[in-house]
Amino acid sequence: MSVVAIIPARAGSKTIFDKNIISLNGHPLIAYSIAAAKLSALIDRIIVSTDSEKYAEIAKRYGAEVPFIRPTEFATDNSTDRDFLLHAIKWLEINENKSPEYWVHLRPTTPLRDPKIVDTAIQLFMNDTQSTSLRSGHKAPESPLKWFIRDQDGYFKSLLSDGSGIESHNLPKEEFDDIFIPNGYVDILKKSIMDNENEVHGKKIFGFESPICSEIDSPEEFQYIQYQLDKSSSPLLIFLNSLSIDLK
Repeated sequence: MSVVAIIPARAGSKTIFDKNIISLNGHPLIAYSIAAAKLSALIDRIIVSTDSEKYAEIAKRYGAEVPFIRPTEFATDNSTDRDFLLHAIKWLEINENKSPEYWVHLRPTTPLRDPKIVDTAIQLFMNDTQSTSLRSGHKAPESPLKWFIRDQDGYFKSLLSDGSGIESHNLPKEEFDDIFIPNGYVDILKKSIMDNENEVHGKKIFGFESPICSEIDSPEEFQYIQYQLDKSSSPLLIFLNSLSIDLK
């Protein structure tokens, strides 16, 4: 069964202007997700969903398809992942009379991926017929159940404070189950689940443990990604540097 990568890239970022196309070591941020999909052995097609003609032109230059421009109502600050995913699915059904079952969701804001790890996730998910989706995450260094909430008077309270006298924040970390931080390294969705349920991921989410990775939601996180690339190159950057693309 065919596998399509879907890369969402709406314009209008508030934290970093034009975040999805900001230059990262000479290439727009979105190009790293396109490169990861192109270097995958299991992804058959790469679609970028954007509301911007400018973004669409950049994505095409790096080898992605942009068969449609995402409608404005699916590209607002309050739009959900399900909105743009269902729009893409329905567009293919109407205009191409078919739509694939497997959708690999690659967020531009998680640019540093290993395509081989993406392929491992796809293969594991396709082999597990019970899973309704796959989400990647890395292990949290400490359980957030040891953290605090602050009440309206400014006092800290344990998250597990239940009147039993147990102070969860003082328990050793070994007392807690491992907790995973979703990180956008690779998520995989099923058309059948999104069509038939009012959900994106369904009830059985395959938990794929990925390498620790950074997302870009602030200027400081962008600077850290730049530092990572300067310290240790990426197969994606090597691939991108091998291309002859004029972005002027």
